[in-house]
Amino acid sequence: QVQLVESGGGSVQAGGSLRLSCAASGRTFSSYAMGWFRQAPGKEREFVAAIIWSGGFTLYADSVKGRFTISRANAKMTVNLQMNSLKPEDTAVYYCAIDSLFATVVAGKANYWGKGTLVNVSS
Repeated sequence: QVQLVESGGGSVQAGGSLRLSCAASGRTFSSYAMGWFRQAPGKEREFVAAIIWSGGFTLYADSVKGRFTISRANAKMTVNLQMNSLKPEDTAVYYCAIDSLFATVVAGKANYWGKGTLVNVSS
C-alpha cells in the first residue's frame, strides 16, 4: 500500500514558473523510480519526466526538455518538478507515480499514482 500526494499547482501567466512536489508514503522500496505525467481535458495522459532514485538518472519528454527539471528531495520517495518558461500548452492536471522499475514508470504503467494537482498557464 503506497499513497502519493502532489502539491504546488496553481495559476500562472505564460513565461512564469511553478515547483511541484510529490511525497509517497507507506510501503518502502529498496530501489525505485518516480515520474510525472500530465493530462489535459479530452487528451491522453502524457509522459513528462522520470528519475531513477539511485544514481539520479533522468528522462524528459521533448516538449519540456530544457524547461522542466525533475529532482530528488532529501526525503526518500519524494521528488520535485521545477517548471520554468511555462506555456499555455503546459496546462493540465499533473500526476506523480512510483514503481520499482524505471521502464514501468516511463511507460505509464506504474502501480501507484497520486490524485493530481492542477496547473493553469494563461496567455
